[in-house]
Amino acid sequence: MGAGKWIGGILGFMTGGPLGALAGFALGALIDNTAASASAASGNGDIPYGQPGEAAGHRNSFLFAMLVMASYIIRADGRIMHSEMEYVRQFLRRNFGEQAVGEGQQILLNLFEERKRMDAQNPGAFRRTIHECGAQIAANLSYEERLQLLNFLAEIARSDGHVSPEEVDALREVAASMGLSAREAESMLNLGGDSLEEAYKVLEITPEATDQEVRAAYRRLALKHLPDRVVTLGEDVKKAAEEKFQEINNAKERIYKARGMK
Repeated sequence: MGAGKWIGGILGFMTGGPLGALAGFALGALIDNTAASASAASGNGDIPYGQPGEAAGHRNSFLFAMLVMASYIIRADGRIMHSEMEYVRQFLRRNFGEQAVGEGQQILLNLFEERKRMDAQNPGAFRRTIHECGAQIAANLSYEERLQLLNFLAEIARSDGHVSPEEVDALREVAASMGLSAREAESMLNLGGDSLEEAYKVLEITPEATDQEVRAAYRRLALKHLPDRVVTLGEDVKKAAEEKFQEINNAKERIYKARGMK
């Protein structure tokens, strides 16, 4: 990815607030170097505000916010699983290239260290910071973008084939801090499942729902997960949203088939 790829993040919504404070530690020397480069480029008219620089800022702020929240989810059960770290590496490799893997991993490791330092000085300090970061994310990302971020976090939690109760609680906690519901977190956790029970959870309803309620639930879910609503985050994120949308359709079809609905 290279230090230059984080310039957009410095220009984005993580510039200040709790995300900015964590960025100061997690990005280290990158902050000074990229901020200086961004300032010089902006002065020369190379990255005018409201043009590509702002778009890159929004995208990279999304990525950094995901890494911050991922650091909380991954450590929820007190362990750092290889499979969870590998999922993050694959995500970075797929979306940002090989160089992003090392940088993203280092940012996560730095965040783990910062959590240890903060909690040693003041128990629960990192958790409170996560809640504050969630509020900052809620203020700067659209509802649909927050849902996509939650989807990525749920995929990280599911990547080792088992979601612990602590991870479920952490995901619900993060969702609430971002202005999302526990039911939406549950929906994301059950995407890709092959059981009827999981399908109902994806649609955020119970098996007792009427056929009419099933149809209404699907329409509601389809509207809020339209891939075009995250296009500002880049084609790769939109592609991930399209895959999520297909999994929602699969859950709907499973329920329709079980009920004999058309």
